[in-house]
Formats: sequence, C-alpha cells, structure tokens
Amino acid sequence: MNIDTALKEAMTISGAVGAALVDFESGMSLGSIGGGDWLDLEIAAAGNTEVVRAKQRVVSSLKLNDEIEDILITLGRQYHLIRLLKANSRSTSTLFLYLVLDRERSNLALARHGLKAIEAGLIV
Repeated sequence: MNIDTALKEAMTISGAVGAALVDFESGMSLGSIGGGDWLDLEIAAAGNTEVVRAKQRVVSSLKLNDEIEDILITLGRQYHLIRLLKANSRSTSTLFLYLVLDRERSNLALARHGLKAIEAGLIV
C-alpha cells in the first residue's frame, strides 16, 4: 500500500486522532492525516525524531545488539506510539509511523498490532 492508504488505515485504529509517516534523519513528514488545532502533526513528527535518535544512541551505547520496535509516550489523555519501520535487505530504514491515540477510546495492544500490519503492507 502507498503512504496515503497506510495513513488512512492508521486512522481506522480505534481512538486514532492523527498519524504520520516520518523520516527521522531529516525530521520531515512524508505524509500526515488527522490532528487539528490542538495537534500539529508536523511539529509533533519533527519533535519525535529527537526521541527516536536519542533512544537509538542509548541502544548503541549499551551495545544491545537489538533494534527498537516501537516507542510509547503516555500522556494523561493520549498515547503517542512511534513504530520504526524495519529495513529491507538492500537498505536501512530511517522511517517511523507515528500514531496519536485518545486513551479513553483506544486499546494499546490492538493499536500496536494495527501499526505492525500497516508496516508489513507499506511500500515507500
């Protein structure tokens, strides 16, 4: 599926209020959907690139020999879920799916499962 279809699919996840596909090297969003006056997805996407970079530095410093699957940020009324896309055999990926969920209307386990399924079908 293409980026637009993947983002529309992300918005069908229960409780979703916004989604984006982000390049964490540049901090640029390749596409976004949802959000609104109180959630600027462009600013959130750019800011979360720093979260991803910081966590990758920690994993590297600890020599964990592992990859980050996803990162969860829990707020009082929201979940912010960051799913790093897996690299293929030819290249490394610098992309992540970013999903903002309303805590009262979402199921975190199902949201993680949904993002994993979207990742599997996404062609960038």
